[in-house]
Amino acid sequence: MTDRARTRAAALSVASNTGLITLKLVAGIVTGSVAILTEAAHSSIDLLASLITLVSVRKAVQPADASHPYGHAKLENLAAAIEGMLILVGAAVIVYASIHRLVVGAHVDTLGFGIGVVALSAIVNLVVSHYLYRRAAVTDSPALAGDAAHLRTDAFTSIGVVVGLTLVQATGVVELDSITALVVATAIVASGVRLVTSSSRVLVDEALPADELDSVRSAIAQRAAPEVLGFHALRARRAGSRRYVDMHVQFRSGTTLERAHELAHELQRAIRARLRGADVLIHLEPESALRQVDGGGGADREHDSEVPDVAVHEQQDRRHDADDNGH
Repeated sequence: MTDRARTRAAALSVASNTGLITLKLVAGIVTGSVAILTEAAHSSIDLLASLITLVSVRKAVQPADASHPYGHAKLENLAAAIEGMLILVGAAVIVYASIHRLVVGAHVDTLGFGIGVVALSAIVNLVVSHYLYRRAAVTDSPALAGDAAHLRTDAFTSIGVVVGLTLVQATGVVELDSITALVVATAIVASGVRLVTSSSRVLVDEALPADELDSVRSAIAQRAAPEVLGFHALRARRAGSRRYVDMHVQFRSGTTLERAHELAHELQRAIRARLRGADVLIHLEPESALRQVDGGGGADREHDSEVPDVAVHEQQDRRHDADDNGH
């Protein structure tokens, strides 16, 4: 259901952008407005972004294979980064066309028709972007969120064009059309930069937000049995709508491998329940590993040489609590 919802939302974006491009091209040719023509160019970029989103959400849900053992979820983050760059390209197109028209000069007429078309475009994009944002929140899809941001900037661009054409109609100063387009282009650059930055962080495996890491710790604290002494080397990252968590968990001496395996699965289920079905990997360690960490020597450094010791004090607190319960 979630996968179909993503695909339907992306397909809706493609359809709406296709219709708006046609409408804006006709309006731009009839009115001679640089703002409307650059709006059509911007919508063409939006269409490309929507197609990228549609392809990425379909590909991202495909199961892992021999070439991609961790799956294809990061394609959504890559798509969002591309969409952010396309927003910046759209802003550059608007800036170039506006400066060119200011230098060369231009004539704008048939304003009523142009204003109506752009206003309709703004309304459609606001409605579609709102729908995409809602679908992105439900499906946790960065690609849909990126497409929604792209359409939202296009809607704001359209609103700016309406303001500019209205000023031209009221004052007769044709240059206001291009000046307004320049102001709007400057404003949408910030949206593009934000989208590129947030997507890039995921692509380079930035850690999950502090609140999600706290959810992992809370799940361990609530579900840990007396045999569990502590944990360390906690790492968590995101790829598309998926979270990946791995850690080392220490077990009291005398705990059988079967019991440790059972407890590890219980911890995995508890973490998945808090992090939307995260992929959780737990490395089992004996009590001696906890003593090595407490002593500053580190545990199994040959396996986690790139992992900083995380929350050692939590291990110590957990060990003391377990010892108190044992007395």
